[in-house]
Amino acid sequence: MSSDDEFGEALDVFVTEARDLVQDVEEGILRLEDAPAGSETVNALFRAVHTLKGSSGLFGLDHMVQFTHVIETLLDLVRQGELAVTPGLVSALLPCGDHILNLVEAVAHGRAEATPDELSTGAELLSRLEPFLPGGAGAAPPEASTGTSTPAAESDEQPPAEQENSWHLSLRFGPDSLRNGMDPLAFLRYLSTVGTVVDLEVVTDTLPPLEEMDPETCYLAFEVEYVSSVPKADIESIFEFVREDSDIRIAPGAEQIESYVRLIGTLPESDRIGDILIRSGAATEREIADAMQLQKERSRGANAMVPLGEILVEQDVVPRQVVEAALRKQRKSGESRAQQDTQTLRVDAARLDRLIDLVGELVIAQASAGVVCLTDNAERTGVAEAQSEVMRLVEEVRDSALSLRMVPIGTTFRRFERVVRDVSVELGKEVGLVVTGGDAEVDKALVERIGDPLVHLVRNSLDHGIEAPAERLRRGKPARGALRLNAFHDAGSIVIEVADDGKGLDRDRILERAVERGLVDAGAALTDSEIYELIFEPGFSTAAAVSNLSGRGVGMDVVRKNVTALRGTIEVETAMGVGTTMRIRLPLTLAIIEGFLVGVGSRYFIIPLDRVTECVELPDGAVGRDVMHLRGEVLPFIRLRTMFDIDGQPARRQSVVVVEQSGQRTGLVVDALMGEFQTVIKPLGPLFARAKYISGATILGTGEVALILDVGPLVAGQTERERALHADAVA
Repeated sequence: MSSDDEFGEALDVFVTEARDLVQDVEEGILRLEDAPAGSETVNALFRAVHTLKGSSGLFGLDHMVQFTHVIETLLDLVRQGELAVTPGLVSALLPCGDHILNLVEAVAHGRAEATPDELSTGAELLSRLEPFLPGGAGAAPPEASTGTSTPAAESDEQPPAEQENSWHLSLRFGPDSLRNGMDPLAFLRYLSTVGTVVDLEVVTDTLPPLEEMDPETCYLAFEVEYVSSVPKADIESIFEFVREDSDIRIAPGAEQIESYVRLIGTLPESDRIGDILIRSGAATEREIADAMQLQKERSRGANAMVPLGEILVEQDVVPRQVVEAALRKQRKSGESRAQQDTQTLRVDAARLDRLIDLVGELVIAQASAGVVCLTDNAERTGVAEAQSEVMRLVEEVRDSALSLRMVPIGTTFRRFERVVRDVSVELGKEVGLVVTGGDAEVDKALVERIGDPLVHLVRNSLDHGIEAPAERLRRGKPARGALRLNAFHDAGSIVIEVADDGKGLDRDRILERAVERGLVDAGAALTDSEIYELIFEPGFSTAAAVSNLSGRGVGMDVVRKNVTALRGTIEVETAMGVGTTMRIRLPLTLAIIEGFLVGVGSRYFIIPLDRVTECVELPDGAVGRDVMHLRGEVLPFIRLRTMFDIDGQPARRQSVVVVEQSGQRTGLVVDALMGEFQTVIKPLGPLFARAKYISGATILGTGEVALILDVGPLVAGQTERERALHADAVA
């Protein structure tokens, strides 16, 4: 691999980590108002910005260093209690996170220099922070990446807010560091921005004779006596991009040893020495992982396991006294050894998608093998029993593969803290966001596509639903409104609710506007549910005036379109003066579903199983009519043979599959019921983009194609046809 490739990989790691850090920054800023000075929220936010600044400096991104330095200085004042957090401060900080993300994305696209527009935007954002910086402090960032300032000057700019500790750093940079675009001196300069380099010794043991020296090879090594208030893990992170081919060791100074021993004595008991050392701060997770790997290598073929503590002492990672204190703590625990902590692994989403595709093909192949077993009388040979076991294993593989792509929906919910705050300020309203059910998991592909519809619903609730503070007080409500985001699993689906405690939907006003626009006839008898469904019609709006947020009738129809495209439904529940709940129901995954297989003539159809309520026989009296009586209920039904113009005569005994959509029950008349079926969804090509009532296709074990019915539009279309027939009959 060339040095350019290696540098590119390091830069990719920086971009990935920077995106996560920017997300942490935004979440931290949103929680600032409720966080006291010195709290973990403030400290975590400061560390995130500090890490962004340091990583940017290592890659020579001076414009990012300069911008983040001002924010870092301001947050340092906050955590020291010298600057109070106000709504104005939060409002000034939030756009800074957006700007940093834009700069990161520019780096991701190969541009390391800021454009004039980006520099202008950055200057404008920093000008909004100036009132919060006493005497303009922090306006001049350190020049760590250029090396023009002295370590003493940089250290004076950032006086440590916490107790300083001494460290001994043994730095052996890899021979390819220079070729990979890494400047060892830049790391030393950056050390001076977060602490003080007390003593620096250059180790020359590896220097060859001058005539043998390669100008592109790094022979540099350093022994550094260092003082800083940041924890060991933060110092270690400075060298993140050179650890692979370098030997970096960080040991606490002698005066820290007693402090670590006392701290370990106060920690909760644990049966793992690594956990104890990590919690105390004497060792980092990376150091423990490296030591465990070395322990594993040394123990191969040996009669006994090499103690982890001995390796840590031998590597000069942790002093022996600290290891002995951790061993004493370990011996106090009478519990059995716990499983290693779950670790996360970052995997390319395309690889997961490929795995899901392969699992889908496996499901189809397994179904095909099942058909062969049945047709060849394989029961006598025991193949049927083996086939049953294969089916069980395939189902387990399918469920495991799908679970890899499941993520908590709370990740999506968190982005709305910013939306609610910004829109509330713009509207002059006081609104609090309550998030519940954020741990409910759903397919990652679905999470990415449901974000925009949720934004529309949230903004609509803030604009139309929740009243202004003065109006709420007149109605006996608290001035501060409440917007609730909730998610839960229900019958193989994920349900997402956007609820507000506002004024609710005005049924009469909606009906009046629908009549004015010709959506319904004057005097039409509509249920409340049908009236509330009208708000999803294109161009429909009851707003008296057009604003920046609403009033143009664009948004709610997009919501329904996007939700329907995800094979989902949306329901409205509202009460005047109490509030409104928008309830979205979606499948847990977009790749494989449980379906119900039916036959009509020579054609096959799949009905999503979560929409099926029961199956009954079509009564003889229903021939020629489109309704039947089901236990005292008038049930309309749809003849799929007629709907899809299928040739041939109907079966002598037909069945009705009863489906439910948004509380409305409808029957689907079919010739044959073929039972539950694992359905691997195959999208339809562009040629079938306009096909109505079909959401996809699947391949049966026989090799034939079955179409997947889109129940929502199918039932809605039946309702519209009944309404049209009724209007014709009245006329």
